[in-house]
Amino acid sequence: MKLENRHEPITEINVVPLVDIVLVILIIFMVSAPLFIKPSISVNLPEATTGKETKLSTLNVTLSANGKMDLNGVIVSITELRSQVAQQVKKDAEIQAVIAADKAVPHGDVINVLDKLQLAGVKKFAINVKGE
Repeated sequence: MKLENRHEPITEINVVPLVDIVLVILIIFMVSAPLFIKPSISVNLPEATTGKETKLSTLNVTLSANGKMDLNGVIVSITELRSQVAQQVKKDAEIQAVIAADKAVPHGDVINVLDKLQLAGVKKFAINVKGE
């Protein structure tokens, strides 16, 4: 019998364990990523028993209790809201606006936002509520 020469260098790299480790790390990041995403403005939505799921919208307006207004994740003023929404309406005339207002926001402020959205050309509205 012939014995193998044990002094030869290993010239192959086994990448299977490396691929396994990378895939496990990728899965861990995919599962844990949603836990770290926080909305830009936290809002205490009012509850409603008749709330229905709406289709995704590109115009999401959020009004917080401290007076901040958020359009699609960016804090804007009421005048900036109208101009930015008007640009979106030019791209899509059937765009829908979803308004999420904290229950501490005065009704008049919500009506003011609705008015500005209508002046910008938005025809479809929805109010975001917390379901049961």
